[in-house]
Amino acid sequence: MFKKVLIANRGEIACRVISTLKKMGITSVAVYSDADQHARHVKLADEAYHIGGSRPDESYLLGDNLIALAKRVGVDAIHPAYGFLSENSGFARACPAAGITFIGPTADSIEKMGAKDAAKHLMEAANVPVVPGYHGKEQGAVHLKAEADKVGYPLLIKAVSGGGGKGMRVVNSADEFNDMLDAVMREAQNAFGDDRVLLERYIGKPRHIEFQVFGDTHDNYVHLHERECSLQRRHQKIIEETPSPFLDDATREAMGIAAVNAARAIEYNGAGTIEFIVGEDRSFYFMEMNTRLQVEHPVTEMVTGQDLVEWQVRVAAGEALPLKQEQITSTGHSFETRLYAENPNNLFLPSTGKLHALRFPQANENCRVETGVEQGDTISVFYDPMIAKLVVWGETREIARSRLLTALGDSGIIGVENNIAFLETLSTHPDFIDNKIDTQYIDAKLDAILDSSRVELPQHVLLAASVRLLLDQQKTVADGAVVSSDPNSPWHDTTGWRPNGQSERSLFFNYEDGDDIEVVVSERENHFVFHLDADMDVIAEESTNQVLRLQIDNSWEKFITLRHDNIVLISWKNRWYLLNEVNPFEADITDVAGASTIVAPMPGKLLKVLVANGDSVTENQPLAILEAMKMEHTLVAPFDGEIDQVFYAAEDFVEADATLITFVETE
Repeated sequence: MFKKVLIANRGEIACRVISTLKKMGITSVAVYSDADQHARHVKLADEAYHIGGSRPDESYLLGDNLIALAKRVGVDAIHPAYGFLSENSGFARACPAAGITFIGPTADSIEKMGAKDAAKHLMEAANVPVVPGYHGKEQGAVHLKAEADKVGYPLLIKAVSGGGGKGMRVVNSADEFNDMLDAVMREAQNAFGDDRVLLERYIGKPRHIEFQVFGDTHDNYVHLHERECSLQRRHQKIIEETPSPFLDDATREAMGIAAVNAARAIEYNGAGTIEFIVGEDRSFYFMEMNTRLQVEHPVTEMVTGQDLVEWQVRVAAGEALPLKQEQITSTGHSFETRLYAENPNNLFLPSTGKLHALRFPQANENCRVETGVEQGDTISVFYDPMIAKLVVWGETREIARSRLLTALGDSGIIGVENNIAFLETLSTHPDFIDNKIDTQYIDAKLDAILDSSRVELPQHVLLAASVRLLLDQQKTVADGAVVSSDPNSPWHDTTGWRPNGQSERSLFFNYEDGDDIEVVVSERENHFVFHLDADMDVIAEESTNQVLRLQIDNSWEKFITLRHDNIVLISWKNRWYLLNEVNPFEADITDVAGASTIVAPMPGKLLKVLVANGDSVTENQPLAILEAMKMEHTLVAPFDGEIDQVFYAAEDFVEADATLITFVETE
């Protein structure tokens, strides 16, 4: 067995691998970029070494540097986790050439499955069903258009070397094909250095169901059951679960056999995932194989009781698979969801900034929190904006879903925009509960889902926010009294006592940019009287871990409260509400940029500038394409107008809120 393993990755997956290495008694070696100097994975590892600048191409993608470091510090093996170099065949080949074991499949297997066109030919030979389409080598635009017409519309254009939802577009008609092809090839070249594409028949209302497979060097191949990944937006998975509530036993068995046949066909070694697209009639087709550990692997671990990272390490060390197929069982149900620093109400644009307040649920046998960040860390522009994964287990799907809601209600973030409210809405949506979803569901119904995520502010939450502020103020004054020369001074009293009766005070809040809300309250120590339509008595009890209990009209309610500066974040009944404390004496500052200015929504690189000074543009016409946080963002004109000035060119790096283009509206 290995004595020392280097994790060639960062974030939550590096932390995940480190936890298994510690359990196995193996020394863990972390690497970090400039931006990750104080990251959680660096603190958890036994050893940690700096490897370069903040951008991945200056650090985590420099395979030769990682191997040189591994040799210098006496590493036996390198675990690539997922992303970065995990499916880089050159890196997988260079590791053993340097005398270091690569904890993953062989370079040959990665190459066979890395090119989607060649992979489909291999699967056809192994009697694994594949989606009809064009997987040929001729990549001329005219030829591809002719092949697309043969396949028929709608069809899917996919990057041959793609993954993670990137380099993929649905084409609904022949008129759209050329523009979509250009977008896919450009995105594929930027993301993967390979602009080749393939074409596939588009399956209507499809399900995305994948099987976890494993192989070893002793000719053993197994699967560890399926994961349903159909709830996704633009091919990015949002909530995964196992077992799939859609499959029947016969289809599940047939897909499992096909998945194992796929792994056996390439003599696969280690952890991999066979991804299938499944039609409404439960017909299934091979999509691709991910030759690495998946982001959603913890749900498989929850229902099987197996540590897949430990399996990876043992197989890489030459051991046989721990279990035979008939010994692998699945018990109960598991969900995983991903907390992202993004704004669902603004095209899901990634958000950067400091995590001023961060709260996760308490981990136990039914709930796992996978994260690479801590309170006070910064979500930067350089990496994927995932904050954490919440993974839950229950005896049934409904019990697991209930625990997922509880976990979301226990997770709070102040400092960056995030998708928690969106996930809460999805998890309570009747169509999700009744399993009436497919991979197109969110994209088709996004506006309605976002509308339903905007909820009215309950009066109880307003009371909790008010009590949180009042208790914090009392504590601040009490702390000041302790160090005061006159701790008994009446100036240290915050209750508003007066000789002729209790005084009232007003607090002001804003919720979701609505009208300011005034709350009038009289206070004693832990007893408050709110003067609303009728007077309301509230008694407060503070518990540990940011929990506040309030007795409201003789009924006790539990709230989770987070606060930073003027932001108060309240969780009640597994739903979060964000309120801003308002200073009524502060001047109102309005936006002076105006609608005639296009600004960068986040730091990034301009891939294309599509207009020039003096050009006439129409509403929603693309003006520029910005690449940030591994995604492309198209900036469009808000109305018909004429370009006044373009301030940047393609390949320029721009800061957040930088003015990119100004223009004037035409009559």
